Amino acid sequence: MSTISGCSDLELPLADRRTGKVRVSYSLKGNRRLFLTTDRLSAFDHIVAVVPFKGQVLNELSAWWFENSRHIVQNHFINCPDPNATIGHAAIPLAVEVVVRGVMTGSTSTSLWRQYSSGAREIYGYEFPDGLQKNTVLPRAIITPTTKGDAGGHDEPLTCTDVVTRGIIDQDVWNTVQQAALSLFAHGQKVAEKAGLLLADTKYEFGLAADGSVMLIDEMHTPDSSRYWELQTYRERLDRGEEPESLDKEPVRLALDALGYSGNGNPSPLDDAIISATTQRYIAAYTRLTGRQFVPGDYPVQQRLEKNLQNIGAR
Repeated sequence: MSTISGCSDLELPLADRRTGKVRVSYSLKGNRRLFLTTDRLSAFDHIVAVVPFKGQVLNELSAWWFENSRHIVQNHFINCPDPNATIGHAAIPLAVEVVVRGVMTGSTSTSLWRQYSSGAREIYGYEFPDGLQKNTVLPRAIITPTTKGDAGGHDEPLTCTDVVTRGIIDQDVWNTVQQAALSLFAHGQKVAEKAGLLLADTKYEFGLAADGSVMLIDEMHTPDSSRYWELQTYRERLDRGEEPESLDKEPVRLALDALGYSGNGNPSPLDDAIISATTQRYIAAYTRLTGRQFVPGDYPVQQRLEKNLQNIGAR
């Protein structure tokens, strides 16, 4: 797998192309959208690498989580016509990224630990005592919303109160989003624990369905949007002051941080070993969480997509 070049972009002759950090989407008939997941990897609000099979893991793992969380809140997922493609219900995205944190950690400017270690004690509207150690579990999970740093912009921290007082989301919708986010996170932590993992934090995106109801969109509990740690070694590594063993993109963040990159300008190229290790982490997260074997899709992804989605625009 390490010799395969990752998929940096995907394109189909369909209407209303929209490009995000990792996904490309198109409009389909019947108030639906087609979402194509590339192998692009973002960190510090920028694309920093292309990781083979990452897009497939994100697409198929999100599908699994969507199917296994409908009892909590409705989501946009309909089906997967290709390992890198999802057909979902169209929604109007809410202009807030809903980050749920269960641990005092992180290396980006919006993370709890980066702000706490710089001296802040009121973060996202929450009060934190002195003397907290990095990577320790919080008494309860908290919601730390941010603005969406689209088109290369940086995410900016918000308090839960800011979301309403700034007129970003109305109170009733925001109440529903917060309840759903905390319930989804608790569900995710239970599933992760059975797989021998600690779900430390995650990011959700919500939208409004055609009838105005709240809908979970984008992705769910993937190694891109979540931080997964090995439970078996978590405590001993914490006691030694070491970083937890992870099954997410934190090694990429740490490698970039060690190079002095914090999101400004173009990042330095990452070593092939880091890219390969990240592929393996993503695949391991998929197999452990779902209990399924990962079946790699054929590359190049573009050719496979064109074959599998020949008549998608007519459906």
